[in-house]
Amino acid sequence: MELEKTFIEGLQIIHLKKMPDNRGAFTKIFNNDFFIENNLTTDFKESYFSVSHKDVIRGMHFQVPPAEHIKLVFVNHGSIIDVVLDIRKESATYGKYFYTLVTDSQPKLIYIPVGCAHGFLSLQDNTIVSYIQTSVYNKECDFGIRWDSFGMNWKIDTPIISQRDFLFINFSNYKTPFTL
Repeated sequence: MELEKTFIEGLQIIHLKKMPDNRGAFTKIFNNDFFIENNLTTDFKESYFSVSHKDVIRGMHFQVPPAEHIKLVFVNHGSIIDVVLDIRKESATYGKYFYTLVTDSQPKLIYIPVGCAHGFLSLQDNTIVSYIQTSVYNKECDFGIRWDSFGMNWKIDTPIISQRDFLFINFSNYKTPFTL
């Protein structure tokens, strides 16, 4: 595992090693000692995965207090453009976003801090994305920012968007509870 910091405070990329052999491949996605040595949270409470068609955009999702969370994201199969938006009002990078290509062939974890919204664009059919969170899902604390309201060029003309994600508030109208 190799840690890469980004320009958004607390947002980190953890590069993983894919070890192929005659059976297939093996990738370690979590090592408690590595996380502790790098001051990363290890207290995860819930895990999910999604399966997406090509051109699906999921996001931009987050939970507000008291159910806010740190989130780990990785791709089990396929490829995505992963996007993180800083919604912490007092952050030097408030309103800025980071994106990166994440694939099953060059695996990495995206370590998303509290106060950031997350989403992705699926680049191929049957892309499987896993999420591990430090809080349990809470419907009353579940929110989102509209995917096309903060300046990200998704480079797609007709994305597939859920009704829920389509109805999220525009970033300019969102009043965040998050600070640094």
